[in-house]
Amino acid sequence: MAAQGRGDTVIRGATLINEGRRSELDVLIRGERIEQIGGSPRVRTGAVEIDATGLWLLPGLIDDQVHFREPGHVHKGNIASESAAAVAGGVTSFMDMPNVSPATVTRERLAAKYAAANGRAWGNHAFYLGATESNIEEIQALKASEACGVKVFMGPSTGDLLVENPAALERIFANCPVLIATHCEDRTRIEEQLARAKETYGGEIPAAAHADIRDAECCYRSSSLAVSLARKHGAKLHVLHLTTAKELDQFDPEEDLRSAGSVTAEVCVHHLWFDQGDYERLGHRIKCNPSIKSATDRDALRQALADGRISVIATDHAPHTAQEKSGDYLSAPAGLPLVQHSLLMLLDLARASHFTVERAVEAACHAPARLYGIADRGFLREGHYADCVLVDPQGGQQVDSKSLLYKCGWSPLEGHRFDARVDTTFVNGTIAWSDGKLSGPPSGRALVCNSRENS
Repeated sequence: MAAQGRGDTVIRGATLINEGRRSELDVLIRGERIEQIGGSPRVRTGAVEIDATGLWLLPGLIDDQVHFREPGHVHKGNIASESAAAVAGGVTSFMDMPNVSPATVTRERLAAKYAAANGRAWGNHAFYLGATESNIEEIQALKASEACGVKVFMGPSTGDLLVENPAALERIFANCPVLIATHCEDRTRIEEQLARAKETYGGEIPAAAHADIRDAECCYRSSSLAVSLARKHGAKLHVLHLTTAKELDQFDPEEDLRSAGSVTAEVCVHHLWFDQGDYERLGHRIKCNPSIKSATDRDALRQALADGRISVIATDHAPHTAQEKSGDYLSAPAGLPLVQHSLLMLLDLARASHFTVERAVEAACHAPARLYGIADRGFLREGHYADCVLVDPQGGQQVDSKSLLYKCGWSPLEGHRFDARVDTTFVNGTIAWSDGKLSGPPSGRALVCNSRENS
C-alpha cells in the first residue's frame, strides 16, 4: 500500500473493535483526524481508498511503559529504532522511562528527551520524570503538561533512582502533582533470597531461580506499601508490571481511572505469556524485573485482566544485546524486547479464550488514554487523531530475526507463528507501516497528557 499525505483516506469494510463493540463501518480520515465513522463518507478528489474487507480496525495501542535506551545506552536501542518496531506492531503511542544516562531526574533533562524525539519518533510519545530521594523540588515544580507521570523505583534499578527512605516516599506521595507510577520490589527481600540462592547453587544460579529470588513476597511488600501511601495522601498511583496473584486484591475493577486518588495496576504482555517453566528453554532471554513467576501467577493475571482488576496492558520493552543476555545469572541484565509483537500476543491469548479482544483493546488502548488523560487518542471516535491499526486476523506472522526492527536484533518469541498479522498502522492520519515495511518520514508527536477530555 502506498503512503499518503494529509489528504483523505477512506477505510472500507473493516470490522471496528472499539469501546466494547464490533461493527462493520467505513471510516474517513481527513488530515490527521478521523472525520467520519459510518454512513457513506464523501471523499475529495485524490483520496486514498483502502479495501479492508476481512480486516479488523483497532485504535493504536498506547504503551505506558517502555525503555528505548536513549540517551546513554543507544547500543541497545534508541528512540528511532524502537519506535519503528512499535508502529510495526500497532503501537502508536509510547511512554518512555527515566532510567537512562544521565537519568531523567530534572525538568531540563525531561525537555531534552522531548527535543531528541522530535522528528525521529515514529509514534506519539511522552516521558516520565524519575524520582530520587533528593529531587522533591523538581517533582513539586513539575507542570502537568511536562510529563506523563513521575516514576518511582521502589526496587533496585540504576544510578540513584532507588527510593526506599520512608521520609522521601512520604514527601513524593504527598506532593506529586501528577500520576505516580511505581516499580514495586523490596530490596531487603531480594538480598535475602539472593544470598540463599548463592548458598544453594554456588556460582551457577539457574535462570529459573530468578522467580524465587524476586518472589511474590518481594513484590507484595513493596506494592502494599505504595498502595497504603497513595490511600493516605490521596495520590494517583499506578502500579506497573504486576506479576503475582497475591497482589491482586489491592485493586478494584470499579476504580475511576481519571480520579485524582485512583489506585490502578498494569500487567505486561510477557507476564501474561510466559511462566517459570519457560526459563529452561529461554534462559536469561526472559530475565526481567519483576520476574516471570509461576503458571499459577500467570493464570491469575490473565483472569484479573479479564475481570478488570488490572486496568492497563503494556510491554516494559527493555532491549539488551544478545551478548549481554548470554552472561551468567549475576551478569545478565534484566529486560526483553517486546513492543513489535505485543498486539499479536494479546490476540493469540484472546483466541485461546483467556480474555476477549474487546477487553484487550480496553486495557491496551482506552484505559491508558483515560488514566493518563491523553487528549483525543486511544479510541476510534470522530474528531480524534487517526491513530489506528488494521489487523488481518487470519494473516499469520512468523517471528524471525530478519523481520525484527529492534536494534538489539533478537526476540524471545523467535520461531513462534502468530495467527494474526499487523497490516497497516496509522499515526496522526499518516501510514507509518504497511506491506511489511515502514512508510515515512516519522510522524509521531508529543502527547498531551493530564487532560480531562477523554471519558
